[in-house]
Amino acid sequence: MASLIAVLLIGQPIKAFAQLSFIPQEQIAPPVAQPPAQEIRGVWMTNNDTDVLMDSAKLQNAVNQLAQLNFNTIYPVVWNSGYVQYPNSAVAQRTGIYQSYIGKGLQGQDILADLVKFAHSKGLLVIPWFEFGFMAPQSSELVLNHPHWLTQKQDGSLTSNSAAGEVVWLNPFLPEVQQFITDLVVEAIAKYNVDGIQFDDHTSLPNQFGYDRYTLALYKQETGKNAPRNPQDPAWVRWRADKITAFMTQLNHAVKQRKPQAIFSVAPNPYITAYNSFLQDWVTWVDQNIVDELIVQVYRPDMTSFLDQIGRSEIQVAQQKIPTAIGVLTGLRNRPMPMPLIKSKVKAARDRGLGVAFFFYESLWEYAPEPSAERKSNFKALFNSPASRITAQQ
Repeated sequence: MASLIAVLLIGQPIKAFAQLSFIPQEQIAPPVAQPPAQEIRGVWMTNNDTDVLMDSAKLQNAVNQLAQLNFNTIYPVVWNSGYVQYPNSAVAQRTGIYQSYIGKGLQGQDILADLVKFAHSKGLLVIPWFEFGFMAPQSSELVLNHPHWLTQKQDGSLTSNSAAGEVVWLNPFLPEVQQFITDLVVEAIAKYNVDGIQFDDHTSLPNQFGYDRYTLALYKQETGKNAPRNPQDPAWVRWRADKITAFMTQLNHAVKQRKPQAIFSVAPNPYITAYNSFLQDWVTWVDQNIVDELIVQVYRPDMTSFLDQIGRSEIQVAQQKIPTAIGVLTGLRNRPMPMPLIKSKVKAARDRGLGVAFFFYESLWEYAPEPSAERKSNFKALFNSPASRITAQQ
């Protein structure tokens, strides 16, 4: 999640996080009306949360704790590093991905099924998260079995650096890749009583890619021109972004056909970065009613840039149409996030009528500079009353 986390935090001294409590009140916009029932109070459960996810008792306790603190949505990872994070995936098996041990807990249980059961019993939504999108490790079975599914840069190189390390990119314009991702998503919706599905900043393509033989031929066929050598050429960016938008439209239709009330959620980067750097035109997605929920990842280490991003017009437009939230970083294993900064960000978002989703579960109160009990008390104060959401089951 969030390719930019590492970039944003490298070299940021912890003392910078202390510069957060002195935001003039005039910089805090007045509240924007939003139906309380649709306020997103979410948290991502990642591969970093394995200790909790793997043990049924710990997972149930975690869900109970989130319910007590008035959270209402959990986003568990189901697609990471070229593997589906639930057992017995027929789509994975026929694609040559063998993962008999993945998705099963210490007690042999189906982790995702357990989470759905526990969460629904407490009134929380479960929206599985396809974290890696079109991204995959170069050594994964998926890539080794389907090397022709990859796209490349102009110099023929296949990899880019991300928060997950060096990765390759499945070609989002290739029909076989589109069918594979669609099949995985529909399988997850069909197998589990989930409330929706989520895609993040990796359901995209870094703008340096797209110079593979298939994509170049398709561009020439449709435009009569050779692809520009400049990967940031506006027409070349637009053509590729429109292709990804067309795929997201098809994916939305596939999901809705299987489960009409499923929430089609996206969690991209702020728009300028998402579109220019990753060909992800989520403003158009919102405008064309492709998405039901938007969470913009704003993992800024200071309040000034955070406020600038959450106040952008495209976010204001989105929140008039669909439940909209801000992704807030609550910490990384080696970079704890102080609670005063988290509180300031949550207040700023909610004052603007926006929900919040936290990255990631364990860092809510475990990888933290304050004691766990103090962190939990602060979250309880932030969400001092319940906010239920309309689910796919209603």
